[in-house]
Amino acid sequence: MSSFRALMVHRGEDKSISHEMTDLRHDDLPADGDVLVAIKYSTVNYKDGLCLSGKGGLVRNYPHVPGIDFAGEVVSSADKRYKAGDLVVLTGWRVGEVWWGGYAQFAKVRADWLVPLADGLDCQQAMAIGTAGVTAMLSVLALENAGITPDRGPVLVTGAAGGVGSLATALLAARGYHVTAVTGRPETADYLRGLGASDILPRAEMLDGGGRPLESESWAGCVDSVGSAILARALAQMQYGGAVATVGLAGGADLPTTVIPFIIRGVSLLGIDSVMAAYDRRVAAWQRLASDLPTAQIAATMSVIGLGEVPAAGADILAGKVKGRLVVDLNA
Repeated sequence: MSSFRALMVHRGEDKSISHEMTDLRHDDLPADGDVLVAIKYSTVNYKDGLCLSGKGGLVRNYPHVPGIDFAGEVVSSADKRYKAGDLVVLTGWRVGEVWWGGYAQFAKVRADWLVPLADGLDCQQAMAIGTAGVTAMLSVLALENAGITPDRGPVLVTGAAGGVGSLATALLAARGYHVTAVTGRPETADYLRGLGASDILPRAEMLDGGGRPLESESWAGCVDSVGSAILARALAQMQYGGAVATVGLAGGADLPTTVIPFIIRGVSLLGIDSVMAAYDRRVAAWQRLASDLPTAQIAATMSVIGLGEVPAAGADILAGKVKGRLVVDLNA
């Protein structure tokens, strides 16, 4: 049986982390999967950076193949929902953390974790979207379900130059929302305007002068991937009946605020989880992504790298140096 390439993470007895490009055989893959997939593309997300560095306690067993997303073609399936030749996408389910993931040319996974590739997308585009895009789309759907429509007023996107923020900016702008993008990197302003942001708000302005539980009503909605003081400031600035979809904690897991925005202005804080989202929600999100996200915007958020470049990219994403989405070509 022929071998295939994989990126493996090792942890030494001194808990040091190292990376190795290695050759695996199909028999090396976990035995509890029922669908074998030839992976075409994967991605580098913030969580991948944690797994590659050994931080966050996400990976428990070594050696390990990270990669929380992948898209590819079914080779064989013991589940009747999929057959050889089907194009599929996997995001979440702790693949790449607990289970071996997408930084290999083949993966063996459970059928329940897969969704069919949405019509109108190819595998590369699907990974330019990936977990970040699914999370962004679930956030937009949550704001819509909360009654936040474009005519309600401006929508804030924090961490806008990151993966979730970039795609949330593009999705909201494509739906006609007035998007104000928050970023700590001034050099990304043109990039964000190209995605459809109407205004750029420096992160420093969101951090300066805060602390009051209520401020002027500025935003109808918000997609926040930062947390901590930035999220607290956004909550204080929400309009009456506004809603915030919270998706990440790049700035910290704390929330230094009070209940006042919730009980005085009726603000809703909507928690978004894409890891364990049900199949029907994933399919709905992918269908909306395929129809709502302009192809040009997908391309604008994407940079393509090879598997050997992934460890350095993982360090960069933890350091906040990555703009948009990093797509990994498994066959480059």
